Amino acid sequence: MALADLHTHTSASDGQYPPAQLVALAKTAGLQVLAITDHDTLDGLDAGVQAGKANGLTVLRGVELGAREHRYLHILGLNLSLDCTALVQLCQKLKTSRIERGQRIIDFLNEKGIFLSLEEVEEQAGGDVLARPHFAQVMVRHGYVASTKEAFDRYLDTEEYQRIERFKAPVADCIQAIHQGGGKAVLAHPYQLRLPDEELEKTVQSLKAQGLDGLECFYPKHTPEQQAFYLHLAQKYQLHCTAGSDFHGERVHPGDRILSTDLELDWLGI
Repeated sequence: MALADLHTHTSASDGQYPPAQLVALAKTAGLQVLAITDHDTLDGLDAGVQAGKANGLTVLRGVELGAREHRYLHILGLNLSLDCTALVQLCQKLKTSRIERGQRIIDFLNEKGIFLSLEEVEEQAGGDVLARPHFAQVMVRHGYVASTKEAFDRYLDTEEYQRIERFKAPVADCIQAIHQGGGKAVLAHPYQLRLPDEELEKTVQSLKAQGLDGLECFYPKHTPEQQAFYLHLAQKYQLHCTAGSDFHGERVHPGDRILSTDLELDWLGI
């Protein structure tokens, strides 16, 4: 057993803190194991692992991939090896798609009377993965919204926004790429799928058949009833339970904090 948080983000994607700072925060929070799972990129992993060694903290190489089948179907890859050829190629394709989507987001916001410079948003992203929180942060800077949450609620996470599509791989390809890279595949924040229990169970059963290894049962926004149901599904379908904060940093998600959960992690090979 180990105190772990297996779902966090750094400035390599849309998180607030560079990998070394995130590791320092995790150490202060009393963690023994931290997984860095940035969106569609492996760029921050080497720095995170090195910082973990310097701080006496086990840092797992990870990733978070959005799947094509559902807007909120996200798969975590945990404890990836250094040889991740298929995953590197997939992440490059995803990163290119995000860059191409950037101008479409600018055009969408223009229609709403919000005028941003794509160059400023790219500067906010720091040359890494271009993600919606970067647009939200620039919107706050220019006074269009009071918070990043407002930016998402009013513009960047609406039904109308969904017409702005980017490339996503089928879930089977995501799982396969993670496995090729020596990692384990986990369904992240199942509540976000917004499915009735019966439909969610069918989805989990299908994912298990496609190679899913685990289920994120412990998550800050899960209700006690949801958590109990996810634990039931994990046991029924022989999936490993994980816990994650989905930490991005308080500037990105106000109220964010690192989660410390006692987990059995032998199945991850650590």
